[in-house]
Amino acid sequence: MINLVREKNPMPEQAPDVRNKNFLEVCTGYTEEMAIREAMRCLKCRKKPCTTGCPVMIKIPDFIAKVAEGDFEAAYQIISEDSSLPAICGRVCPQENQCEGNCVHAKKGEAVGIGRLERFVADWHAANYGDVEIQPVEGNGHKVAVIGAGPAGLACAGDLINKGYEVTVFEALHKTGGVLVYGIPQFRLPKEIVAAEVAKLEAKGVKFVTNAVVGRAITVDELMDEGFESVFIGTGAGLPSFMNIPGENLIGVCSANEYLTRINLMKAYLPEYDTPIMHADKIAIVGGGNVAMDAARCAKRMGASEVYIIYRRSMDELPARAEEVHHAKEEGIIFKLLTNPVEIKGNEEGIVTGIECVTMELGEPDASGRRKPVVVEGSNHIIPVDMVIMSIGTKLNTLILDTTENLEANKKGGIGTDDEAATNRPGIFAGGDAVTGAATVIKAMGAGKKAAKGIDEYLSK
Repeated sequence: MINLVREKNPMPEQAPDVRNKNFLEVCTGYTEEMAIREAMRCLKCRKKPCTTGCPVMIKIPDFIAKVAEGDFEAAYQIISEDSSLPAICGRVCPQENQCEGNCVHAKKGEAVGIGRLERFVADWHAANYGDVEIQPVEGNGHKVAVIGAGPAGLACAGDLINKGYEVTVFEALHKTGGVLVYGIPQFRLPKEIVAAEVAKLEAKGVKFVTNAVVGRAITVDELMDEGFESVFIGTGAGLPSFMNIPGENLIGVCSANEYLTRINLMKAYLPEYDTPIMHADKIAIVGGGNVAMDAARCAKRMGASEVYIIYRRSMDELPARAEEVHHAKEEGIIFKLLTNPVEIKGNEEGIVTGIECVTMELGEPDASGRRKPVVVEGSNHIIPVDMVIMSIGTKLNTLILDTTENLEANKKGGIGTDDEAATNRPGIFAGGDAVTGAATVIKAMGAGKKAAKGIDEYLSK
């Protein structure tokens, strides 16, 4: 019988005034009963529009049907045919713009909670089958190097090891996971989940080499000279951007990348870690994306009494996920919309004392289709803060391009690839943010999977 309930089953979560003081996971997950009830809302559409919205093409109606039957392990196996990181994607993917955005239920109510169900299934499997020993995959004699242990690299390595390739992943940082460990906070994505996914790959035979900056310690060409028959570049887009306004060199100004890395990767939120980080009372985060929300919510948890999101457009144009904005509001983050910084103020010691802004109004749409913000003359005002965190996007690091002979760039300045993730250099593939610029975890995974398919076809010839 089709369930026509219009609203999702609510996700259990910590109370806002409790969670904004700790780094424990905000959402605690569905129970078995909740998951079955939510799965029964699926309309079993003949055309399966939700699947077309998924960058890795998970068989969504099939796994949901198994959840509705209470066969959670079968549901996990269906997801695992296409996704190597379901516990991660179930937590951080922007489902509302992808699979759930295509759900027929969304036309007259709320979409089926596909992300919530994916998370439930992955967590259920980990709790019930997490101790099952994984056997190494029998090798086929071919060696492949993967550069970057973020979502693109992990997805590529996972598909390649399953096909029998000898895979070595080179990671610049001291921990694997890329943006999953340095960028996304513990309260959204527990690092233990990322470590468990990496451990599965290691058990299958993937080798991880950390503290290895390819382009400095060794080049792509040298990797191929050392016997790797193909290389996948999945280095992400990690260079922070700044506004180039007066005062950005004052003490108390930093990028969201740096702030989140100190908290997430270097564990600044734990008292037993002596990680240097600024503890400010009033903090302004400039930007409106998911990274800005993460930085703001972290700042609140680190003890700030007032945390502002400063964004030059309105709430309708805010690019962050609706769920993250909702959680931020609940946790006491103050939104200063239609507001744009023009200068950061400081005292005689060179320490931040405030941020001068102007009020904006929305004019005609720009090239992106969004209404262009226009300055309201004479609207300058100062917001008193003692720290400013810039979260206005990231740029591509050109280290690999600069140190790999004859490797071509694309129009965005990233690594140039064709539709099969192949570069102009035979045997060298690339994907994820290193190609497109900053995007989502699931899109990076999709790019890694596409590259694995391309590498397999290349080496099979």
